[in-house]
Amino acid sequence: MNKTMIGHEKLRLLILQVFLKNGFPKEVAEIAALNLVKADLRGIDSHGAARLPGYIRLAKAGRINIQAEPKTTRDTFSTAVLDADGGLGLWTAKEAMKIAIEKAEKYGSGWVAVNNSSHFGIAAAHAEMAIEKNMIGLAMTNASPLVAPAGATQAYLGTNPVCVAMPAGKYPPFILDMATAAAANGKLEIAERNGKPIPHGWAQTAEGKHTDEANTLKKGGTLLPLGSHADGSYHKGYGLGALVDIMSGVLSGANFGIWVPPFVSFLDVNRKDVGKGIGHFLGAWRIDAFEDAPVFKNLMEQWIEGVKSMNKKEGIDEILIPGEPEYRMEQMRRKEGIPLNEKVYEELMKMQ
Repeated sequence: MNKTMIGHEKLRLLILQVFLKNGFPKEVAEIAALNLVKADLRGIDSHGAARLPGYIRLAKAGRINIQAEPKTTRDTFSTAVLDADGGLGLWTAKEAMKIAIEKAEKYGSGWVAVNNSSHFGIAAAHAEMAIEKNMIGLAMTNASPLVAPAGATQAYLGTNPVCVAMPAGKYPPFILDMATAAAANGKLEIAERNGKPIPHGWAQTAEGKHTDEANTLKKGGTLLPLGSHADGSYHKGYGLGALVDIMSGVLSGANFGIWVPPFVSFLDVNRKDVGKGIGHFLGAWRIDAFEDAPVFKNLMEQWIEGVKSMNKKEGIDEILIPGEPEYRMEQMRRKEGIPLNEKVYEELMKMQ
């Protein structure tokens, strides 16, 4: 599939223009554009500009409130619940993270559960906000029900990502940003656009058989939990996905399980709500509540150097820490540009 190279600043302005054209306030549009470009810069192409049409589609359908006014409905010294008022998750999750950081600055840690929100993009964009404050950040969200619990043939959970971000001294930040499914749905969308099969273990058919068809979800198939099958310990991926759903949905008062409003267009949205919108859970805790920040960073450097000193398997040049591949990709793409899928680029230009 052909690619169109585009500079990150030009891409940001193009995305910003689309959000503004469709009535989003400037502040919301600017944050949303930065989030999507951040995903493309980090090589998470499934959650960058390719996601833009989906957000606009949901806004036009009235499933995203472009004039949302989030409000805190519960509040303690270190915790809060934020009703996002149906707003764009790319923005509302950042608003929640600001609250978590403010609480952490005063009390050592801050935790915010969010309901009545929507798809929030890459989790790293929210969790990493804590790093510049010498804090550790956490971000998680539930999502479209596309993942079957271990042993099931029907979808109940989303890909339900979780991210933890922390400073690492002279090294790039440690950023663990992962779906709790074997693969994110966006990876299947990329494979489908490129006309390629998906790896064994990512998904199953409606009958519960492994498949390499990228469009299997549109035929009633499901994604598999991290681990892919019983011998691969997929009960662990299932457990992690369930935890994210409970923390993001059940605890916050949002929808959960099969009731989560889907982002994808091929799932039925006419389900009775058990909560409000999509849910997130965000947190921040001060490093110096446990250890002096300079000491912690020095120890993180030692930890990383220890990992990198391990004997390598044949064919492996270097052992990387979580977040390092994305960091390196971002540095390269900032210089060389972002390779957009031709179909994604054409759709973006049509939206101008």
